[in-house]
Amino acid sequence: MPVVDFLTDDEAAAYGRFSGPPSRADLERAFFLDDEDRALVGQKRGVHSRLGLALQLVTVRWLGTFLEDPLDVPGVVLEFMAEQLGVEDPSQVKRYTERRETPFDHQRELRRAYGWKDFVSVEPEFVAWVAARSWTSGDGPKAIFTDGIGWLRERKVLLSGVTTLARLVSSVRDDTTKRLWGVLEGLLTVGQRYVLDQLLEVPPGSRVSDLERWRKGVPPRASGPTIIKALDQVAEILGLELAELGAEALVPSRRMSELAKYGRRADASALRRHPDGRRLATLLATVRHLEGKSVDDTLELLDLLMATGLINKAQNASNKEKVRKHPKLAKSAARLAVAVEALFESDGWGGPDEEPRVAEVWEAIENVISRAELRAALVLVNENVLPADATDPDDWRKELLGRYTTISGFAKLLLEVIEFGANAEGAKVLAAMKALPDVLTYRSRLPAPLIPGRLVEAEVVNGPWKQLVFGHPAHADGAVNRHAYAFCMLERFWRGLKRREIYADTSTKWRNPQAELLEGDQWEAIRPDVLTALSLPDSPDALLADHARTLDAAYKEVGGRLIANPDVRVDASGKIHLTGVKAVDEPPSLVDLRARTTAMLPRVELPEVILEVMSWVPDLAEAFTAVSGGRSRLKDLPISIAACLTAHSLNVGYRPIAKKGVEALERSRLSHVYQNYFRPETLSLANAPLVEMTGPPHGRRGRPGRGWRSRRRRRRQLNEPPGPVATPGRGTSLRW
Repeated sequence: MPVVDFLTDDEAAAYGRFSGPPSRADLERAFFLDDEDRALVGQKRGVHSRLGLALQLVTVRWLGTFLEDPLDVPGVVLEFMAEQLGVEDPSQVKRYTERRETPFDHQRELRRAYGWKDFVSVEPEFVAWVAARSWTSGDGPKAIFTDGIGWLRERKVLLSGVTTLARLVSSVRDDTTKRLWGVLEGLLTVGQRYVLDQLLEVPPGSRVSDLERWRKGVPPRASGPTIIKALDQVAEILGLELAELGAEALVPSRRMSELAKYGRRADASALRRHPDGRRLATLLATVRHLEGKSVDDTLELLDLLMATGLINKAQNASNKEKVRKHPKLAKSAARLAVAVEALFESDGWGGPDEEPRVAEVWEAIENVISRAELRAALVLVNENVLPADATDPDDWRKELLGRYTTISGFAKLLLEVIEFGANAEGAKVLAAMKALPDVLTYRSRLPAPLIPGRLVEAEVVNGPWKQLVFGHPAHADGAVNRHAYAFCMLERFWRGLKRREIYADTSTKWRNPQAELLEGDQWEAIRPDVLTALSLPDSPDALLADHARTLDAAYKEVGGRLIANPDVRVDASGKIHLTGVKAVDEPPSLVDLRARTTAMLPRVELPEVILEVMSWVPDLAEAFTAVSGGRSRLKDLPISIAACLTAHSLNVGYRPIAKKGVEALERSRLSHVYQNYFRPETLSLANAPLVEMTGPPHGRRGRPGRGWRSRRRRRRQLNEPPGPVATPGRGTSLRW
């Protein structure tokens, strides 16, 4: 047996042969003889001839080829065929090869009867399939070879020799790979080829090549200087302008990813030894990958810095400061409380029409606390407690202002190096962020850190930041705090980035989630088909308006019921609370009605119910089609379907259902039917007519009811033998 480079000796030897005995499930699925198979086999006169033909039939169906020795099959296969054909002595098959021409005559007969073709007739189509598979997936030759065998078997094509097929797969895949390299190499200009080759060289004064430095990236530290280094690397990589070549539009993304994967782990010396086409294609794919990776790394460093290096530290520092100031704040609040209490007591002084004098009130207050102590307490409370109208009582943002130097450097470069986009929610923040470098570099004549208010976008400053940016009370002449504004913009930009309201198209992680949606001509081309498949109108206005009216009516109906229902209440936070419902005793009339109804119902076994329903709904049995898509070649298929439904619905298996000697209830046939006819799509099709039967009376087909009972009564009167009946005994035992 010749050995192929990507196949081991054992794999090559197992080609077109039984590598081991098939499992019982495989035997029942692929080695089962249906009615047409039995009719063909039954035409042969001798037992050995029928058994030999059956072996060749299931062999070509399983392997996709005929064996040189048709009797070289596992023993379980021979026994399974003998069991189906009723042959008590399988050893009679040895006589099958006594006449040399008999196996070949049977092979020609099987090819005519089942449409098996030679490989030569489909070789161009197979080559096209291998080329398309290689171009789009980039799978290895062994994977394509294995799937190619399945492709040939599905189309009833006899396998060629292992060497022929393997060399064909290897040759086509190599040609496709070279074509891929040529396409990518052809996109590069002379200058770009030189620059890519220079990435493999070690620059003077450096210990590694630029490619290795880019692959390694910057150290993942949450600091401003680290982000600046990462931005410098992003600028280096994007400066090659390889994104403008449009390689992704010509080459499948998976092939680009595989080339980039190899380029990320291969040594520079190994890449230099490759031919020009492969080397340049690998470098191009690798740099394109590094463009997205470098942007990802930079934005992840920003995320790390904002989350752990700035906000968390600011919140921790704020909490510690609160703990430190709490005793003083509590003492000052107590003094103010004493003064307010004295103020309330003065309300009852004097007559009914006489207001107390201010001097008298102050005298009462100073009897408890001095005016100087009261003023000091008021100052301390004002400094440490936000106004009552503040939207956020947390003051951790104040702690960020002392870290302005951490962000001032990279905030000027971030949007100059990386191109960002935004949706409607993030557009204003992105516009303000793009203008932030001018704000940071403006030389103000006002006391630091104040700058003129005309430089900032006031509408994007949200509630918690307003007091820090505009001052409380407001700064003179509308001045704003540069440091607070910078942190406000950076925090809003960061939060918009995490919600993908702001995105970087160059990135792979932080990109626009809607970027893959079809737009323009591409969407218009398939729009009619999509709307038809989803049963949607061309204009959504009427549909949305109808849904809005339905939702509004439902809300009003539920709201009205909640008001009138004492067992349901809604608390201040919007949570619904239900009063426990007590069990209601069943009235004697209901118990009596149930007993009478149960006594009137006929006793029917589950298999009989299934067969009866199938007689009402012919579409139910017709929904179960073979996995091959062809017509059924089994007699009494509805009985086998009913048996499978019974076995699996009762979870009892085939043992209590199967009955030897009844063709429709043979265990091997039941397993074959379940594996080939029961699929999610067939079950869904079978459900449709059943659902229709349970609809309104005018929409039903068939008239189940009195006929059922009359047929059972007539069968008892005639003393007919029962049909398939399943009798539960302790939940598991059945009889047919």
